[in-house]
Amino acid sequence: MSGTLWVSDTRQTGPMKRVALLGATGSIGRQTIEIVEAHPGLELCAAASGSSSLDDIDAPLKQVGGDLTELLERAQPDVVLNAVVGFAGIHATLWALEHGVDLALANKESLVAAGDLALAAQERGGGGILPVDSEHSALYQCLQGTSPDQVASLVLTGSGGPFRGRTRDELTSVAPEEALAHPTWSMGPKITVDSSTLANKGLELIEAHFLFGLPYAQIEVVIQPTSIVHSLVRFRDGAALAHVGYPDMRVPISYALTFPERAPTPVPPLDFTSLTLQFEAPDVETFPMLRLAREAGERGGTAPCVFNAANEVAVAAFLEGRLPFLAIADVVAEALARTEDAHARDLDDLLEADRSARALADERLAVA
Repeated sequence: MSGTLWVSDTRQTGPMKRVALLGATGSIGRQTIEIVEAHPGLELCAAASGSSSLDDIDAPLKQVGGDLTELLERAQPDVVLNAVVGFAGIHATLWALEHGVDLALANKESLVAAGDLALAAQERGGGGILPVDSEHSALYQCLQGTSPDQVASLVLTGSGGPFRGRTRDELTSVAPEEALAHPTWSMGPKITVDSSTLANKGLELIEAHFLFGLPYAQIEVVIQPTSIVHSLVRFRDGAALAHVGYPDMRVPISYALTFPERAPTPVPPLDFTSLTLQFEAPDVETFPMLRLAREAGERGGTAPCVFNAANEVAVAAFLEGRLPFLAIADVVAEALARTEDAHARDLDDLLEADRSARALADERLAVA
């Protein structure tokens, strides 16, 4: 497998970069608009949302719902910032890669579910990927100027979410409002619940595998509760490089949109004299979603797609009060156990794997 982010950037830089923003009304979308408006070299050429109004967004092309690829065909952007939530972002991801358009990727689920197809599309079309997730942006930045043979492992960090340190007994009756109270980041409801179960870190683990082309055995996860250290790279000589900064998504968004430059942002510099950095191992017994994600990634094929689909169904049910918090992992585990290993030859195969996994999750919910 070729690691797409190891190669040097060869994009042409011009006087104005046209940005198509998908998921414009979410947390990432709003911060992206702030970055674009503050940078003279960026222009918002298109904006899309799933269902929310775009009346307050200034863009020549706007779309609520519908086929995102049709919007992209009309907009002809230089970069697509894909901040769509969940599997729904897959079509835009593949479109950008197939059409040689740079992809600022905040929709990790599309790469998790369609990693092999996405890499094949990138090889055909030549679209570049710049990660917007803070952890993968951190890894990308730490890897600049090096090559795969110099790297011992990647270290993804996570806050541990709002329930870090609790036992399973203490999680039996937690409410959605508690899961949505993230200690360090302000995010949408789905990703915030994923953070509370450690599913988000599992999705990031699979995403890192596809982005950087390293085997799962060389990708670690550690908990760093203050979210100051966004990720680290261990090198073969024993050294490690860390990316540090306050938890503010405007930094990775700006980096993805202005790379290879580093445009100024309003994020304050770190006060190193006030920092105490704590690291700990993730509790995969209490929070088994991280373990399930690693197992799905190592199985390969459509297993990551199944993990993602079942998780999306289970999280939605939890937020609606139809599923206990701890049962989220049960729904995902059962879907994985009932799915045979298979490889998606094309997008139709992947869509069928996603549909089947959602059906299995719904069956489990019916008896929950």
